[in-house]
Amino acid sequence: MAKKKENTPNEELSYEQAYSELQSIIGSIENDAVSIDDLAQKVKRAGELVHFCRMRLRTAESEINTLIKQMNEEAASD
Repeated sequence: MAKKKENTPNEELSYEQAYSELQSIIGSIENDAVSIDDLAQKVKRAGELVHFCRMRLRTAESEINTLIKQMNEEAASD
């Protein structure tokens, strides 16, 4: 049986795609749908996705904080 090719977290993978894949992995582990042979691979992939999602969230938070700071500065100068 052919295995589904998993995406590598990169700039082309969206946060939503990564999060969805992470939820799928978690669900399969919680439902005992992962064989012992595949468990380490799934846990490793989950770790990669968690790291990717955290980085995306930190980037978004930084951008939002910068925008808020700029808006506050503009409002103060008006």
